[in-house]
Amino acid sequence: MKVAIFGATGTIGRQVVARALAAGHEVTVLTRNAANLTVKDKRLRVEVGDVLDPAAVERTVIGQDAVIITLGAGRKGVVRAEGTRRIIEAMERTGVKRLICQSSLGVGDSRGNLNFVWKYLMFGMLLRQAYADHVVQEQYVQASDLDWTIVRPSAFTDGPATGTYRRGFPATEPGLSLKISRADIANFLVEQLTDDTYLRRTPGISN
Repeated sequence: MKVAIFGATGTIGRQVVARALAAGHEVTVLTRNAANLTVKDKRLRVEVGDVLDPAAVERTVIGQDAVIITLGAGRKGVVRAEGTRRIIEAMERTGVKRLICQSSLGVGDSRGNLNFVWKYLMFGMLLRQAYADHVVQEQYVQASDLDWTIVRPSAFTDGPATGTYRRGFPATEPGLSLKISRADIANFLVEQLTDDTYLRRTPGISN
């Protein structure tokens, strides 16, 4: 498939790019600084620009079969939601339908999966802006007419891919560690390109 990846230089995005290329897909990324992208591959095309620039986003999206969003801004807000809105608009203009968007466990009806620390200290205080940004991001995705999947991973770790994590669980799921490796997240995001199990759904993933 031809896949556009936004957020390709982030800690998740880099692994998504590598995993998509390893799976045989042709990848196009948008980045403000091409030097931040260390992967070199003949099936990788790099567009230089900002995700908040509609023209740059459209150049990246046009002609693709699918889009993966792994936008991040640390604790800050705005970029995830507003960047996602511009990506959705570009997809609607160019006729690209499949969207896979990385959000966060705890958003929407998955809030019940969080423990006290994550619910009230992390997302309630320290990461409040980032959490609010994901909430608006999901609203934009769910309001679109695209064939979307919103993936909600728990806290990232640097461990290897295991494939043994839980996925698509209810908000009442007991015994979650609320941790998952970036490698497992990347694999799950790329798997959605060829799997419609979670079409127009919001699967959580966590150990």
